Amino acid sequence: MKTYKLTILVLAIAIVLFIALPNLSWAAEDGAALYKAKCAMCHGPDAAGKPAMKAPAVKGKTAADVTKAMEKENPKHAAAKKSLDAAQLKAIGDYLATLK
Repeated sequence: MKTYKLTILVLAIAIVLFIALPNLSWAAEDGAALYKAKCAMCHGPDAAGKPAMKAPAVKGKTAADVTKAMEKENPKHAAAKKSLDAAQLKAIGDYLATLK
């Protein structure tokens, strides 16, 4: 009987961890994935910018900097602006702040 209860307890803990841990790691990767999908083509995969395209370096920018840049009437950001909400812009800014 003790073995059965222990097995159920271990199984319950495993299920809780299986459900909770991926959700915690998605938040950290979300900004990086969004940057790679929406921004890297112009600003570079390492956020160092592309001078030939006149795309500035965005490495080390904050969420406020990203939001400000997207809110400007810049036709280059029009497509990305339509597909990103405030939380996603913050996630991108948080990711860029980690790049130094």
